[in-house]
Amino acid sequence: MESDAQVVKRLWEAVIRGDRDALPADYTEDMIFVMPGQNDVLEGKTAFRNALETFGASLPPGFTMTSIREIGDAGEVVSIIEWKSDKVPDGSQLAVLFKLTGGKVSEERWFIDTEQWKAAL
Repeated sequence: MESDAQVVKRLWEAVIRGDRDALPADYTEDMIFVMPGQNDVLEGKTAFRNALETFGASLPPGFTMTSIREIGDAGEVVSIIEWKSDKVPDGSQLAVLFKLTGGKVSEERWFIDTEQWKAAL
């Protein structure tokens, strides 16, 4: 059986490939997704899948993930992501918390410097 950290790594690989169809399979039906700023919450796999169609528009222009590493396992995995964009050329970091149940993501929550993120948009 795959570890929770391996599930999260596979999710990031799908993101990097741009494979939006592969992502929802690793989420529970009643999952929640909390966007940067903690104000926008998507509830349920259907809402999440629909949001994936336009998610790129909510990223800063030129957004690129330069490094991803996972910390933890067994129900909670944190991804530390190094990123850069057109307005943040020297790069920054963000963290994404994944809570997993039965090998599927039940919650994904992004933690980011919201002022920097807004300025990058």
